[in-house]
Amino acid sequence: MTLLAKYYVPGLAVEDHSIKVPLDWRVNSPGKGFTGKSLSLFYRVVTAPEHVHDDLPLLLFLQGGPGGASPRPLDPSSDGWIEEAIKHFRVVLPDQRGTGRSSCVDSNTMRHIEGAENQAEYLKCFLAGSIVRDFEHLRRTEFDGRKWVTLGQSYGGFLTLAYLSLDPEGLAACFTTGGIPHVPASAREVYEHTFNRMVQKTVQYYRRYPHDIERVTAVADKIASLEGHHKDDILLPNGDPLTVERLQTLGSDFGMKPSPERLHWIMDMAFAKDDGSENVHAPLSDQFLEAVMEATASDPLYWPLQEFIYADGELEEPMGWAAQQVRDAHPEFSVEHRPLVFTGEAVFPWMFEQERALRPFRAAMDVLMNDTLFCKIYDTVQLKHNDVPLQAAVYFDDMYVDSGMQLDTLSRVGNAHAWVTNEYEHDGIHHGGAVFAHLYNEALNRGDLEKVY
Repeated sequence: MTLLAKYYVPGLAVEDHSIKVPLDWRVNSPGKGFTGKSLSLFYRVVTAPEHVHDDLPLLLFLQGGPGGASPRPLDPSSDGWIEEAIKHFRVVLPDQRGTGRSSCVDSNTMRHIEGAENQAEYLKCFLAGSIVRDFEHLRRTEFDGRKWVTLGQSYGGFLTLAYLSLDPEGLAACFTTGGIPHVPASAREVYEHTFNRMVQKTVQYYRRYPHDIERVTAVADKIASLEGHHKDDILLPNGDPLTVERLQTLGSDFGMKPSPERLHWIMDMAFAKDDGSENVHAPLSDQFLEAVMEATASDPLYWPLQEFIYADGELEEPMGWAAQQVRDAHPEFSVEHRPLVFTGEAVFPWMFEQERALRPFRAAMDVLMNDTLFCKIYDTVQLKHNDVPLQAAVYFDDMYVDSGMQLDTLSRVGNAHAWVTNEYEHDGIHHGGAVFAHLYNEALNRGDLEKVY
């Protein structure tokens, strides 16, 4: 292994590593030498200090996203599942290609690639098929080919099914939390479910904090009254304009706990006059603008890749901004509608015009949204005959990954087991160790971890 650093944070022994992987896996195979351009794959191995010399089985964490780097734990409890996992495993935390310290892709990367077609082809190298092959190459070359257990959160569940399709021989068992994709995949089908759920989530928010209807309305009306008058535009601290569309994206957090409270307190400090009561004539406070910017910012690859996580092989028709198509069919999401309805985890064309960090991706997005050729990531025959134990936590009220669609897929995956619960939201794995402990014990008591120990 290429060891970069070795140290401790409270309650964890940490090792930092990095290896090289090919940019393009279409002409290379995991575990072998490769040709062409390369990327750095950065990963951490974390262990309980009392187990640092023990030969524990390996647990590979598949981070959510897309475009999300692995956790940077402050201690075992700062990301709830880790505290439970290190009791049983040596935990591998990779930064997926293009994220964190793994050859990070951002606006600067796009500026240095000439031509929209080349940019689009480059971005296609950062989807599930390439991510999974990175990890399989890591397993074969740096961990002596030892099978590992995976834990996939959200998009990590998409990666799990891709891994089970492409390289199942590398897996001893799999856990997923809120992340089983619908197979066959369809972005439009997903948004037809999630947009309806966003209306429900917005109603729930206003019922919980009815006074916020007036405050959100006052903020939206103020923004709308100034939009288009460039000298009067309301700017966020990074220089992006605050538009009503961007205000609506505060709802992206509604599937996490305690999101209604987070939004309530953001709106609480919106106005900078007297006692801060809603007043369309009062300026928006600096602290409010700072909070909106932080709450609506995302990792650089998150929005560019958002719809293409549903691209599986040759598409019947281009994505064509699927979320925008569904939104256009729902007039309640109009920027003029009052009370304002918030949007969820969906990417829209305006983002690549209004947001400075995303503008360099715009030309590539135009190409990708009209593309139909992507790598095949799900093998339905292989999944049907799967024998790797798969234990999935399905959150009944999941805002991002519809529970009914998850269960439909799981019904067609061999050796798959679902734990359906409404006790947690989409981020349940991060709130204490209960979710991981439940999955682990279900698998352990069923005998699914017999080959692990």
